[in-house]
Amino acid sequence: MLLLEVISGERLPKPERGKMRVHKINNVNKALDFIASKGVKLVSIGAEEIVDGNAKMTLGMIWTIILRFAIQDISVEETSAKEGLLLWCQRKTAPYKNVNVQNFHISWKDGLAFNALIHRHRPDLIDYDSLRKDDPVTNLNNAFEVAEKHLDIPKMLDAEDIVNTARPDEKAIMTYVSSFYHAFSGAQKVSPSDSDVSTKTQEKTVNDMQAKQEDFRDYRTVHKPPKVQEKCQLEISFNTLQTKLRLSNRPAFMPSEGRMVSDINSAWHTLEGAEKGYEEWILSEIRRLERLEHLAEKFHQKAAIHESWTDGKEAMLTQKDYETSTLSEVKALLRKHEAFESDLAAHQDRVEQIAAIAQELNELDYYDAASVNARCQKICDQWDTLGTLTHNRKDSLERTEKQLESIDELYLEYAKRAAPFNNWMEGAMEDLQDMFIVHNIDEIQGLITAHEQFKATLPEANKEREAIQSIQAEVQKIAQSNGIKLSGANPYTTITPESIDNKWEKAMAMVPQRDKALQGELNKQNSNDTLRATFATQANAVGAYIQAKMEEIGRISIEMNGTLEDQLTHLKEYQQTIMSYMPEINKLEGHHQHIQEALIFDNQYTSYTMEHLRVGWEQLLTTIARTINEVENQILTRDAKGISQEQLYEYRASFNHFDKKRSGQMVSDDFRALLISTGNNLGDGEFNRIMGIVDPNGTGSVTFQAFIDFMSTETTDTDSADQVIASFKILAGDKNFITAEELRRELPPDQAEYCIARMAPYTGPDAAPGALDYMSFSTALYGESDL
Repeated sequence: MLLLEVISGERLPKPERGKMRVHKINNVNKALDFIASKGVKLVSIGAEEIVDGNAKMTLGMIWTIILRFAIQDISVEETSAKEGLLLWCQRKTAPYKNVNVQNFHISWKDGLAFNALIHRHRPDLIDYDSLRKDDPVTNLNNAFEVAEKHLDIPKMLDAEDIVNTARPDEKAIMTYVSSFYHAFSGAQKVSPSDSDVSTKTQEKTVNDMQAKQEDFRDYRTVHKPPKVQEKCQLEISFNTLQTKLRLSNRPAFMPSEGRMVSDINSAWHTLEGAEKGYEEWILSEIRRLERLEHLAEKFHQKAAIHESWTDGKEAMLTQKDYETSTLSEVKALLRKHEAFESDLAAHQDRVEQIAAIAQELNELDYYDAASVNARCQKICDQWDTLGTLTHNRKDSLERTEKQLESIDELYLEYAKRAAPFNNWMEGAMEDLQDMFIVHNIDEIQGLITAHEQFKATLPEANKEREAIQSIQAEVQKIAQSNGIKLSGANPYTTITPESIDNKWEKAMAMVPQRDKALQGELNKQNSNDTLRATFATQANAVGAYIQAKMEEIGRISIEMNGTLEDQLTHLKEYQQTIMSYMPEINKLEGHHQHIQEALIFDNQYTSYTMEHLRVGWEQLLTTIARTINEVENQILTRDAKGISQEQLYEYRASFNHFDKKRSGQMVSDDFRALLISTGNNLGDGEFNRIMGIVDPNGTGSVTFQAFIDFMSTETTDTDSADQVIASFKILAGDKNFITAEELRRELPPDQAEYCIARMAPYTGPDAAPGALDYMSFSTALYGESDL
């Protein structure tokens, strides 16, 4: 398809993969129709054979095309194309020894004919005398390479195939030879070898060629005009001579062969053709040299830019900075290297452009091609080196990255295991150094048990320590075996292997010290337990004694055995008996002193403490003294009020009856019930007034003595209203009235509100805003007036 497109000059539609055979045949028919339109007869060649891959038909078609477009137009002295081409080859190679071109197969096997054709037209390209007839392969390859490099004739033949074949393919050689004819025939037409103008010596620079152009212009303007005149005068003289001879009836003058006017005109015409060809050659050479100089400048410019870019790159690619880098730094280096690889790939085009320009300079026969080639070769060699170094550095970076990732994983594992192990060791060291405080044998036994359990975990802990240290050892092994210089410590932890070993050694040294301290404390607690038992025995006895005596005193204070004087005598005797128990208390104090010196704060053998027993003893002494005092006060009250013994018995009986708790003190509800039982129908205000008398401190309870005082006062005192008025006067600050604020400040809330609700406004001359009349309230309260 491609060959048919080239011949036809038309882009044929390419069937997509999977299209039917008919589409391919259609495309081939288009190409064959075009070839036929150019007068080429393709006998028995159809599109089907081409599509089906018929090699014989395809080769026949190709030869027909070559014959039509490459050979058919060749004509030498009105011969056929094949004969004319052979005749042309015979004439061109005739002067050369050992060359005898008789056909298009055997005559070309030694390679001399090909070299002779090139040397005849371009002697600067072939050193014909150095060729040897007995080395045909070298001769053929030499001609093929020179033709391809300097004459743009593609290498169509293979030297070995020609030499090793008895009869080389005639059509193949004819096709290849026709390329030489087309390459040289055009130059032959405009370059007569016998003309000075046809001497086309190539120059190296544009300036040199422009000087040659100036010489040619000088030839045309200075040297040629006189020759034109001479030619004109020669024709005039020849015509005049012929006229005169004719008029004299003499035969015409016939110049010798080649000297006739027609010959001169023909030669002149040839000269002018040569001049034209020479002038065109000069212009083309100037353009060629200009292009060469432009290409050379472009080459050196691109080379300079490339060399500037590559400057220092080899040093960069050979450095081993990754050996001392961290993982993150290596990753950064790898990303930087990937960017460099992209940059390197981008410069590939420039290198190819430089090589292409150098190739073109060589093909155009640049005079300084050697230096261009050397510089180009250096750039290409360096480019190859950069490619190798780039690949090697990437391998090294990726390898180092993997190794550092392995190290990083080991670092992380080390950190994960080292942190809890380090915390365990620090906790263990704190426990081993703990200044323990225990109070009994159970506590110290618990500490000893815990310590033994801790010691049992030490072998397993040591295995963990060794495993952690082996992780660090593996890191060092990887680094040393791969030439990695580790920079810095483990990024995931500050715990070093050295610190782990140091703490482990310290902890192990603390273990026997802890054993010794715990054993000493056990001995101490055994001694303390003896002190506890001794104290408990005495404390339990003292506590029971105090409790019994307190109960007995309570019974004595409630019972009414004998007169008050008999009770007083009995209580004082009882007091003496209690005081005789004091040595037992002192003995207990001695035991307590030992307890305190041993810093014992608890005692599981008794519920008594020395403080409680002291308080109990003081309460016992106080209770007996208070009971004696109550009896004495009862005697005084009896004598002062004239209360009979029978009344006291009655009061005691009533009090004991309503003292439900048998505590010697009645609560307010019990006291109210007692008053109601005596026939008093009390309101809240009156009861609160009475409670203020019998319980001035607001304890919520009434003692027997307060009850006696109240009962004696209620039954003997007739001036109660005056007493209440006097009390209110004190509260009012000697004023004849009192305010609600003063009542709320001085009285309990319910009593204050009771009085405020029932007191009339005070209307005296000294009345103030909100003044209340407490006098009328008091007299009405005791029935002396109406509220």
